[in-house]
Amino acid sequence: MSLGLVLPLVALTACSSGEAGSGAGSSAPESPAEEQAQATEEATYTPRIAITYEGGIRVLDAASLEEVGDFELEGFNRINGVGDGRHLLVSTTGGFQLLDGGAWAQPHGDHAHYYTADPELTDTMFDATTPGHVVVHHGRTALFDDGTGHVEMFDSAAVADPERETREHTTPEAHHGVAVELSDGSLIVSEGTEDARTGLRVLDKNGKEIAASDECPGIHGEAVAADEVVLAGCEDGVLIVKDGDITKVDSPDAYGRIGNQAGSEESSVVLGDYKSDPDAELERPTRVSLTDTATGTLKLVDLPSSYTFRSLARGDGGEALVLGTDGRIHVIDPETAKVTKSIPVIDEWEEPVEWQQPRPAIFMLDGSAYVTDPANKSISAVDIETGEVWNTVELDVEPNEINGISGNVEEGSTEFGESDEHDHEHAEEEHEHAEDEGDSH
Repeated sequence: MSLGLVLPLVALTACSSGEAGSGAGSSAPESPAEEQAQATEEATYTPRIAITYEGGIRVLDAASLEEVGDFELEGFNRINGVGDGRHLLVSTTGGFQLLDGGAWAQPHGDHAHYYTADPELTDTMFDATTPGHVVVHHGRTALFDDGTGHVEMFDSAAVADPERETREHTTPEAHHGVAVELSDGSLIVSEGTEDARTGLRVLDKNGKEIAASDECPGIHGEAVAADEVVLAGCEDGVLIVKDGDITKVDSPDAYGRIGNQAGSEESSVVLGDYKSDPDAELERPTRVSLTDTATGTLKLVDLPSSYTFRSLARGDGGEALVLGTDGRIHVIDPETAKVTKSIPVIDEWEEPVEWQQPRPAIFMLDGSAYVTDPANKSISAVDIETGEVWNTVELDVEPNEINGISGNVEEGSTEFGESDEHDHEHAEEEHEHAEDEGDSH
């Protein structure tokens, strides 16, 4: 269904507004030689975890879970992946601030060299009045400013480069929205106002509308499944964008809100939350949704506990993971829609009333699930395949949001990439090393 006038054309421009106002953070980056002279070369890549807490951000080594960096930053801060294997973006006052995780890969022909350095909260800021969703796909990063409807897109590998080329787009009206740029240059962007969010549009690489739908009340979130199919959640189902066409899949209930999703390129099935009580002040759902984007079918899965918007993740093999309030990670086979096992990790917990308040969260990195436990001020690393909790460390802060960097070459950042065999060997090495030492409103 058409929504009317075509949106303004997206433009490809040299980046200027992507740096902090008045030129802050716009100094030229160090050359690779200068940077490597200040870094330590490692035998393999070094994943790192970042957590937010009240008043700051802490960076941890993903294997030992020991602190490698800590930064004071006032306010309620959110933390987002960038997609280059090295940096994160912090949603904070003034926009998206760049956090250098201090671990990266330098491609060199058919292999790479790996380096570590101290993490740094840089001065680089992508201006935004109300920083919202950050979406990474196929080596491109899209930032959405809820306060203006402005979308900024760039190569993920160029996030720290002040001379990066930036593609920009602005929606007709500001809203809490989301944008996804596909590999062919087409742009999927939400439609809405401050009062209501209604659907989405698909624009080609020149900004011409090729599809639109206003059949998605309360549209929120996104996920990319296998074959570059995109799903967005609605209060009564989902929208699926495939090959430039939009399909609506209805929820089994008149009100069946799917607002948070987790996709995997290994699966055509998207994991989503599911709420069915429109009058609840705080609904604590015990069902999740599985939408097969290949067949357009939606199934609900009953869980033995409730969960929250920070409870959804996907395993390396496409497994659907849900961190329940019973303290367990429930592993769901997306093909059969059955819970195959439940892994005990932390104590039972209850979702707080305010969504900004800390609650346990799950994040997948390098084959392991990392689970935060604010009540006990701890973080645990879990092998999903074996069910082993292979490391737990107590913190002196209450963790809230969690994200991380691979320290490796990421998809789309370069033509060179690591093999699955190397990744598996690295995960095994890190597990042995640890044993020796003991992200809806």
